Amino acid sequence: MDEKVPLEQKTEQSSKTIEALYREERRFEPSPAFRHHAVVSDPSIYEKAAADPEGFWAEQAEHLHWYKKWEQVRKWDPPWAQWFVGGKLNVSYNCLDRHVETWRRNKAAIIWEGEPGEERVLTYGDLYREVNKFANVLKHLGVRRGDRVAIYLPMIPELPIAMLACARLGALHTVVFGGFSPESLRGRINDAEAKVLITSDGGYRRGTVVPLKQNADEAVKECPSIRDVVVVRRVGEAAKIHFQEGRDHWWHTLMKDAALYCPPEEMDAEDPLYTLYTSGTTAKPKGILHTTGGYLVGVAATHRWVFDIREEDVYWCTADIGWVTGHSYIVYGPLANGTTSLMYEGSPDWPAKDRFWQIIEKYRVTILYTAPTAIRSFMGWGDQFPAQHDLTSLRLLGTVGEPINPEAWMWYHDHIGGKRCPIVDTWWQTETGMILISPLPGLTTTKPGSATRPLPGIEADIVDEQGQSVPLGGGGYLVLKGPWPAMLRTIYKDPDRYVSTYFGRYGPKVYFTGDGAKRDTEGYFWLMGRVDDVMNVSGHRISTTEVESALVNHPSVAEAAVIGKAHSIKGQAISAFVTLRAGVATSKEKVDELKRHVQEKIGALARPEDIFFTAELPKTRSGKIMRRLLRDVAEGRALGDTTTLADPAVVARLREQYGEESGA
Repeated sequence: MDEKVPLEQKTEQSSKTIEALYREERRFEPSPAFRHHAVVSDPSIYEKAAADPEGFWAEQAEHLHWYKKWEQVRKWDPPWAQWFVGGKLNVSYNCLDRHVETWRRNKAAIIWEGEPGEERVLTYGDLYREVNKFANVLKHLGVRRGDRVAIYLPMIPELPIAMLACARLGALHTVVFGGFSPESLRGRINDAEAKVLITSDGGYRRGTVVPLKQNADEAVKECPSIRDVVVVRRVGEAAKIHFQEGRDHWWHTLMKDAALYCPPEEMDAEDPLYTLYTSGTTAKPKGILHTTGGYLVGVAATHRWVFDIREEDVYWCTADIGWVTGHSYIVYGPLANGTTSLMYEGSPDWPAKDRFWQIIEKYRVTILYTAPTAIRSFMGWGDQFPAQHDLTSLRLLGTVGEPINPEAWMWYHDHIGGKRCPIVDTWWQTETGMILISPLPGLTTTKPGSATRPLPGIEADIVDEQGQSVPLGGGGYLVLKGPWPAMLRTIYKDPDRYVSTYFGRYGPKVYFTGDGAKRDTEGYFWLMGRVDDVMNVSGHRISTTEVESALVNHPSVAEAAVIGKAHSIKGQAISAFVTLRAGVATSKEKVDELKRHVQEKIGALARPEDIFFTAELPKTRSGKIMRRLLRDVAEGRALGDTTTLADPAVVARLREQYGEESGA
């Protein structure tokens, strides 16, 4: 972020420019039937939480099992927080044991669909047995309370089993996304000083084998802390792996003789549960540390409220467990609530572009939680794909990962939700651990593109450069002005970086999110993305989200990514990478038409200098567009780290195309 430019200039799109995007007249109220049956239907929940936050969160904590109740709900010594001080619990017990003691023993916990079409269903009883056995496997390998275990697996049931086994023992897990390179894996293992690595011979991605074991072998050559590597047989002979005797062990061999029960450790509420590393563009990744009690209270409560969870639901969060969304809303939140979760290994367009809709129809999914980037891709492929399937089982839709533009919101509402499903657009971060801003589907009137309001018990604000609240209708920086249960406790082994990164801007009591936001005249929050995703064009600060939304508003456009590239006169010029909808032809006339459209929607200052048409945008496997790589392409720089991309070849094709079209 450019510290030299005052906020007044940073938001100098002016009220007219801001309102071009955020003057949204459409309103969607919960239906009377949905409101009547909603998990949260009493609007006084907000006032109760604000009047007595400690009592409010204590009430949420009562939904969990505690070996010993807390002595103090919250201890806030800014910027250091503790929750449920003195309380004792175990996350694995809360996700499994207490359910298998009831009729839920035979309820499906995880419905798994493999990319090539395999199926597995694990009941809570099945999952309980597998987790206990694998916890004993880890014990046999010398893993003890406080040790670290690295997990590098595809989206298969062994991944949540391994996580829950670590939680049962009180060992910290570090899940490393299966798309990361050996170098990235090595750095995370070494920072965590993990004793054991859990991986698989390979995984499947779009019909090809991902060589996870080969990557792991390359990584652990320089990981002195690793003593043992546990390998899941996923692919078989096609993986062509090397097996090092003494170090490498087959998962199925170790599990064959493992005891059926492992007593859960009684963990302190503030004992660490896991670290999860967030990537940095230049600095080394940050090991975000989440603890036990507050984290589980936060994710269980928000999962229950936001997704209106009922016993009969089949809930599908499409994220990868390698990211925090998968930790909080595939594993810990849903299982703590006794929910049936769908887990899918593959991509949304393989073997065909109707894969998601086929899965929803097959399993009668009731709740879908996915990324705006994916929704825009679905739009681009065409309405005919969801139309081929029966999606009437759906009753609630959610979005996560980045701001959603109103057009994508409306397409999701109309074509996936059948104009009947509430949409919960959620804002949160790896660091927050839990959703913080979102509609409550039985209470909140929604607006396409807005995450609406902070959840009960969350004190969010939008401030200017000096940290003063901006009035309604204004924009600025999104901050959090009080602790929340699932917040990160520190950056692993780097407390000074924790303080400077999150509490260094406005003092120890105010958490700086790094996101820009606007609050409209009704108090609704509109997220504008990362502050560093702001372009400085001839002294005007323009949000990439704003221009992208204007482009996607055009009926020809399925998806757009906007970056600012260096310009000798303007400082930065706007370059847009656009994917057109199926059947729309590229032409110079279409370029001019889209430039005019942006100018009409926002103003001349936002008119793109360049528009490049591309069949695909570079995305991570979790669906986020890598704008950093687009800047590298646009400015002719060497590409940064591409290991998280779903298809690295996309960037190479863009670079070749960009050079041809720009004359570079």
